[in-house]
Amino acid sequence: MKQLLPAFISLFCVSFLMAQETKEDVLKELESKNDEYTAIAQNIWNYAEMGYQEEQSSALLQKTLKKNGFTINKGVAGIPTAFIAEYGSGSPVIAILGEYDALPGLSQKAISKKESLGKVAGHACGHHLFGTASTAAAISVKEWMQSNAIKGTIRFYGCPAEEGGSGKVYMVREGLFNDVDIALHWHPGSQNAASAGAALANKSAKFRFYGISAHAAASPEKGRSALDGVESMNAMVNMMREHIPQEARIHYVITDGGKAPNVVPDYAEVYYYVRHNNRDVVIDLFERLKNAAEGAALGTGTTMKYEMIGGTHELLPNLTIQKIMYDNLTEVGGFTYTPKEQQFADEISLTLGFDKTDMSKVNTIAPYTTEGRAFGSTDVGDVSFTVPTAGLSTATWVPGTAAHSWQAVAAGGTSIGYKGMMNAAKTLALTAIDIFNTPDLIVKAKAELEEKRGEDFKYIPLLGDRKPALDYRN
Repeated sequence: MKQLLPAFISLFCVSFLMAQETKEDVLKELESKNDEYTAIAQNIWNYAEMGYQEEQSSALLQKTLKKNGFTINKGVAGIPTAFIAEYGSGSPVIAILGEYDALPGLSQKAISKKESLGKVAGHACGHHLFGTASTAAAISVKEWMQSNAIKGTIRFYGCPAEEGGSGKVYMVREGLFNDVDIALHWHPGSQNAASAGAALANKSAKFRFYGISAHAAASPEKGRSALDGVESMNAMVNMMREHIPQEARIHYVITDGGKAPNVVPDYAEVYYYVRHNNRDVVIDLFERLKNAAEGAALGTGTTMKYEMIGGTHELLPNLTIQKIMYDNLTEVGGFTYTPKEQQFADEISLTLGFDKTDMSKVNTIAPYTTEGRAFGSTDVGDVSFTVPTAGLSTATWVPGTAAHSWQAVAAGGTSIGYKGMMNAAKTLALTAIDIFNTPDLIVKAKAELEEKRGEDFKYIPLLGDRKPALDYRN
């Protein structure tokens, strides 16, 4: 008996620590694992892997979820770094989305001045925090379900290449969300908010021009410049801006313009985005973009081919679930800075043109609103047209920081980012628990989705039937 006693005590302690019968228990458990999840996020921040190249990041999250009792289905939708982790069975099915891709360039040390870390990419949109917080929330909900013998399924979606690669669109297209009842997500930001979100529909493509190389000085008449094709297209598109809806956005970057001034380039490439808050407008504008490319090729004696890279729907918020998310974020609350964090924040604020840090964005929750204004795009949009979806943001960056900036990378690698991350994990977990406990919410949310989509809605992915653009960052 004396030999069995230590083992019994150990088993009792483990069972007691795992027991999460109430929402308060869930919050305490997440707080107790702060260091563990911070280490995971820090690793992914260091990996800084771009879209469809997130091998280490995806593997780490998979390992973490598997260790905590989830079954893993990896390589889904034809994407090696996409996966689904699941616990439980049957309805309801609550999904939590997680991202983990970095942006090209924007390598940055976690310091308050601009200084490269020497990598090819950086987490300038905080997806290392996104994937980790969502993982933490899914694990916490699983343990709550276990402790309370809750029926249903908690499912984590490992979503690669959000930054232009439209990873979730392929997952939606494959029907991987068809049995989901509710989808929850979040995003790093510079304030704590859980109002109705908005995002622009988006189509992107690489336009490739093919010409004839020649010596630019000795025999220019024999050449046909592919770069002339690119520049002619750009000139026409820039003139087109005067005649498009003012809410639309068109931007481009020349990804290949030749290699030497004295060689007429026989190949050039330009990468375009077209955005608007209505997908039908985006489809129309993209057709005009294609016409400009064809005209540029005709006028410069070159040929042109284009490749669709991404395409996303606008975001369709679900107010039934969104208000629950807001109430839980309010319960979790904001957070404060330590003196060291305050010094870092004040130094970052100076680089943003502010004399002092607006701590109200960190300490409090932004008021709830039922409408949002769209600035960027996300492939969560396609999920939101398939299943009722709600999201939030937390102050993982110094207030006033723009996404896709070195300041965002820097803060995301510090305790400021990790504090915001854990608040997001807590809010996601509490919201999922409320939905499991209140089945009527699902019925109302689905009715709202049906009404907003309209009776005749049919999901058609904006990127068509192309296979995942696994090499779009190459």
